[in-house]
Amino acid sequence: MRRQYWVLRGREAIRRHQHNCRECQQWRAKPNVPKMADLPLSKLRIYKPPFYSTGVDCFGPFIVKIGRRTEKRWGIVYKCLTTRCVHLDLLESLDTDAFLLSLRRFIGRRGTPFELLCDNGTNFVGGERELREAFEAMVPELQDQLAKQKISFQFNPPSAPHFGGAWEREVRSVKTALRVILREQSVPEPVLQTVLIEVEGILNAKPLGYVSADAADPDPITPHVLLMGRRDSSLPQALYDSSGVLGTRRWKHSQVLADNFWSTFIRRYLPSLQGRSKWQTDGQQLAVDQVVLIVDPQLPRALWPVGKVVETYPGADGRIRTATVKIKDRTYVRPVARLIQLPKISDTEDSTN
Repeated sequence: MRRQYWVLRGREAIRRHQHNCRECQQWRAKPNVPKMADLPLSKLRIYKPPFYSTGVDCFGPFIVKIGRRTEKRWGIVYKCLTTRCVHLDLLESLDTDAFLLSLRRFIGRRGTPFELLCDNGTNFVGGERELREAFEAMVPELQDQLAKQKISFQFNPPSAPHFGGAWEREVRSVKTALRVILREQSVPEPVLQTVLIEVEGILNAKPLGYVSADAADPDPITPHVLLMGRRDSSLPQALYDSSGVLGTRRWKHSQVLADNFWSTFIRRYLPSLQGRSKWQTDGQQLAVDQVVLIVDPQLPRALWPVGKVVETYPGADGRIRTATVKIKDRTYVRPVARLIQLPKISDTEDSTN
């Protein structure tokens, strides 16, 4: 065509066509991710005990040797979203009973958390349902006494692992350490449990924030300061005297360590969380009746389902990050990062399809 005619603003016409063409967007468009939100309250629980706000996730499986046979085991990680403390445990299966038993062991060692953040795994959903039904079956007088001990479950939207990036990144660290130690070999179950606890100690000794190379700078804070009263479990106990007249009582010593942790946490580590590493600009927000293409990494792009947004869920800052999409007669809750906006389908085209 260009050999016979001089096309005016041809590139603009093609881009305009690709922007409005539904088939072109189905093959070329990407999701419009909103700007990264402010820090959630779970990361700002200052002066609260460790694991007050906890994220939980499962990982695995691992092959263990029991006699002459081999079985599968799974790991579960509990991550304090404020102090970055880590608690690891071993699961025999991924059912509800195994999760509830692990939760009881976690509460017995670390205390009852105020809230648990997790994905929509069947073991987590079933555990929350059983705990809720057991609480509702109690008499009103007992409910009033145990109301403060209730654990608030907060579930992430389906297919949204970036909603739990804090503990998903910790799963990667655990897998990296296990890959170095075990080297893809199957070991007895007590050995695997011991290795998990050792990996837990390594992760809790990880410094929070940047570690300076200057010897005059103070030592970086670690989760071990709150959990064990020292910066590393492999090092001997050290006495941090802030006033010079501590005395001999250990509770004063532990209080000085906790105060030192929180003061350093607020001054050095918390400001580093304010920066937005990605998602720094806002895209076009979803609206009701918007036609969207649902991203499914397990299917080819040509087979991704197309649906219509029936409800949106704005966050605390007013930005929409989750929506309910209707596909035929079923509805699905999906994050905006998994939805590609398409041009609206006219009534005639819809009836033809």
